[in-house]
This record gives sequence, C-alpha cells and structure tokens, in this order.
Amino acid sequence: MSQTTLKKKYEETIVPALTKEFSYTTPMQVPRLEKIVINQGLGEATQDKKIIETAINELTAITGQKAVQTLSKKDISNFKVRKKMPIGVRVTLRREKMYEFLERLVRVALPRIRDFKGINSKMDGRGNYTLGITEQIIFPEINIDTITKLMGMNITFVTSANTDEEGFALLKGFGLPFKK
Repeated sequence: MSQTTLKKKYEETIVPALTKEFSYTTPMQVPRLEKIVINQGLGEATQDKKIIETAINELTAITGQKAVQTLSKKDISNFKVRKKMPIGVRVTLRREKMYEFLERLVRVALPRIRDFKGINSKMDGRGNYTLGITEQIIFPEINIDTITKLMGMNITFVTSANTDEEGFALLKGFGLPFKK
C-alpha cells in the first residue's frame, strides 16, 4: 500500500518544522495526529428509525469505513428518549484511512462550503480540535439527489500534543484552513 501524501508530508516537513519551532530533543516528542472521530447526533431518530440507517450509509461512504450507531445512556422523557435507543452515528479513523480522509477534507470538502473564510481556531486545551460541519453535502461522495435531510457532523482531531499551541501548529501543518 502506498503512503498517502499527507503522511509523507508529516514525516518530511511537519516533523522537522515542529522540532525546530518547539525545540524538541527527539522525534518522539513531536505531536502526532492519533485519530479522527466523526460523530453525528441524530435527535430526530427517536421518531424515524430510517434516519439512522441513512446516516450510517452516508458516513460509511464519506469515510470509507463502516459507521456504528451510538446508543443513549439513560432515559430522558422530555426528548422521548429511552435507554439504549439509537441516537447517533460515529466513525473512528486511524492510520492510512485517517490521512486519506483528512486529505479529502482539506482539499475537496472544505473548499466546497459556501462563503468559506476558514475555520475557527478554538482548541480544547489539550491540543485537540473539533470542527462542526452543518451539511453533509460538502463531501463529493454524497449524491445530492438522494438526500432527504441535511445533517451536520462533528469532526474531532485527536493529537498527542500537550498544549493547544503544539496541536494548532500540527493541524496547520496538515493544511487545515484556520481563520487568520
């Protein structure tokens, strides 16, 4: 299997740049992208069971890896939710599939967003970043004619960075278009 260009870019340009910027002593100190978690919360699934199947199929098409449904942990009567009811869909990507997804996200999907000016640069305090997307149709794998409902998703980039600055520098190196 050939290495993706982003993995090569990480090894050849991002690692040396981060080593220089944060003066690491060994390459093992350089933060890595560990996984990308894509999550869709589907509150409407309590009324319509087909929404979960549709979401699983779409997320599987987008990521190239089978999506799993998430179940509710407890009863919430106001939202008509029972314990162990399917209320969302998620995928965790690692290694090659993670790099392939990140490359498609940065090069194809994000530029397709209308009036796109960059993504917010708010990290979580531990070097991780979550990006919210309002419509799944920005991905070329989704056929617009078959869409019944626009659904958003959260994409979380989990890094091995200890600080937000290190995580931000790593994700910027991968080409995530942060706002200036």
